[in-house]
Amino acid sequence: MNSPGRMPQPMARTEVLALATDAAASWGVLAAPPELVNIRENAVFRVTFTDGRLAALRLHRPGYQSRAGIEAELEWTTRLAAHGVAVPEPLATAQGSMTETCGNHVVSVVSWLEGQPMGAAMQALTGDLELRIRQFHALGAFAGDLHRVTDLMHYDPPLVRPEWDAEGLLGPDPFWGRFWNNPAFDADSLGIINAARSEAREGLARGRFDYGLIHADLMRENILISDDRISLIDFDDSGYGYRLYDLGTALVQNLEEPELPAIAAALAAGYRQTRPAADPTLQDLVLFTLLRCLASAGWIMSRAAPDDPRQHLYADRALRLSRHFLEGSAPW
Repeated sequence: MNSPGRMPQPMARTEVLALATDAAASWGVLAAPPELVNIRENAVFRVTFTDGRLAALRLHRPGYQSRAGIEAELEWTTRLAAHGVAVPEPLATAQGSMTETCGNHVVSVVSWLEGQPMGAAMQALTGDLELRIRQFHALGAFAGDLHRVTDLMHYDPPLVRPEWDAEGLLGPDPFWGRFWNNPAFDADSLGIINAARSEAREGLARGRFDYGLIHADLMRENILISDDRISLIDFDDSGYGYRLYDLGTALVQNLEEPELPAIAAALAAGYRQTRPAADPTLQDLVLFTLLRCLASAGWIMSRAAPDDPRQHLYADRALRLSRHFLEGSAPW
């Protein structure tokens, strides 16, 4: 599996706005100019068509996912939405295509989902511990339902999506980069990272963990809260992987939260609620949180200069989880 390589420099706002305006014509007539939401992996715009449709238009990062891979993502989310899972529903062009090309970008349009990103929702609930913990129980239940509904589908051949398997996470060429080359690791910490990498591979081989389509990026900015309803956006990194990797990813941004033990327990309990056959232990979650921390230490290498403080932030987090994993302990 090839890593995505160095992140290209973001395009100027005027450039992406012109591209988005041109691309939107394949889906309909705009009622107003596209509104830029963010430029990260993709350039994402909020667009309103004259027929009243409110949507997110995405200019996909060139070279990250192929057009076939993007259309596979859209095929999965179409079926999830049809089963009642709260995810963006892809919108077809006037010619019935799910994607178009504009310049060197693949373009897709999906329904706009309202809601407050989970990070902002958590800040608003500072002091209300019970409600914050209930959100993580609900998130675990949502993830379980996502996997349960996906298991009702059958794709033969499999969808064209990344493989978040042992090779894609820990092999010689991980999908998000060779994390052990992160410049923030010194010789001592690198020994711990390599030991954890080896033991994690053995743990995956021993564990017989459930495997299938996953979102692979359950970060706070991709989880929307609206009243008691959770919805999930940004399936750009989705693919085939260990189901518990979704839960590990959901925990990564909470490692510094004082209520982390209650968060981890609530997330696992919610998951069991909608997937009773699954029984993730809190120690299982150490492994999959570690895997996300290692992957992120590789991810940041292609997106920041070697002396960027974020290199140390991601490396330190990976080192801390590696120690927990090797000692058989947990941060919760």
